[in-house]
Amino acid sequence: MKINILDRMVMALVISALSVVGMSIPTNAQEEQKEQKRGQQEKQQEQKQQQQQERGQRQSEQDQKQQQRRVQQDQKQQEQKQQQQERVQRQSEDQKQQQQRVQQQQQQDQRQQQQQLKQQQQQERVQRKSEQDQKQQQQRVQQQQQQEQRQQQKQERLSQQQQRQLINQQQQRVAQYGQHLEQQERLAQQNIAELQRQKRMAQYRFQEQYLERLRQQRNHLRDDRFDYDRDPYFYTPAIYRYNRGGRYYETNEYGAKMLRQAVNHGYEEGFRAGKADRDDRWRGNYKDSYAYRDANYGYSGYYVDRSDYNYYFREGFRRGYEDGYNSRYRYGHNSGGNYSMLDNILSQILNFQALR
Repeated sequence: MKINILDRMVMALVISALSVVGMSIPTNAQEEQKEQKRGQQEKQQEQKQQQQQERGQRQSEQDQKQQQRRVQQDQKQQEQKQQQQERVQRQSEDQKQQQQRVQQQQQQDQRQQQQQLKQQQQQERVQRKSEQDQKQQQQRVQQQQQQEQRQQQKQERLSQQQQRQLINQQQQRVAQYGQHLEQQERLAQQNIAELQRQKRMAQYRFQEQYLERLRQQRNHLRDDRFDYDRDPYFYTPAIYRYNRGGRYYETNEYGAKMLRQAVNHGYEEGFRAGKADRDDRWRGNYKDSYAYRDANYGYSGYYVDRSDYNYYFREGFRRGYEDGYNSRYRYGHNSGGNYSMLDNILSQILNFQALR
């Protein structure tokens, strides 16, 4: 009986143990699964952490590289700025050097110009002195010649008959000249109207002035009381010969002086007429001028024929017109607003030949 009870107790214990073991087996499996999950999770977390660390490291490396690039760019920019500043400084220094060279060249040019100007002024002074000496010499020679001529004229006088012929010729010449002046004034008025129509105001003013001088000349001739008996022209013999139009004429010093005046008066009036046409922007043509066609300004009616005076007046007028129209002094010069022919040109035009 006791054995059965013990057997039963043993059996019960065995069964209990088996039940306990049976229950514990599935519990351990779950724990292992959980442990595996936890391990996987931990691995995943570790991987995640490792990935994050790698990303952080890569980001840090990228940041370092960007920072290095920025630093390099800043360095390059600074180097470029420095290089640019150096270029600007070099350019500024080059400009300063260039300016200094230009200033030095200008100063050198100025010194050369001043030296040239001094030399030119010295040459001009020497030339003027030489010209003055020549003129003085010529004047002394002319004075000597005139004195000799006067002495010779005192010894040689025209006869009473020759004097009377010259006086009669002169009186006829003066009368004809007075009539001619009246006719020329009417022609001048017509020409003035034509200038107004053409709107050549500078030439119009010149001709008005020319005509006014002719009126004064005519009034002087009308009121003049000429003393033929005391005028030395009528008893002074001829001392010059000149050629006009292929014919030779003779005159004394008073007639020669009148012809010189004709050339100079012609040059002066021609210069003013040429300048007037240039101011009017009119085509140059000295023959178109009334003063050239008239050619009587300065003629008193005495000592030479009007045709001779007109001829030499026009010779001076043509040259004066060219100088005035072209704004130059090729044939004459200006002295205090008075225009006159150069002495050498005047001598070439008249070409007087001494008879004695």
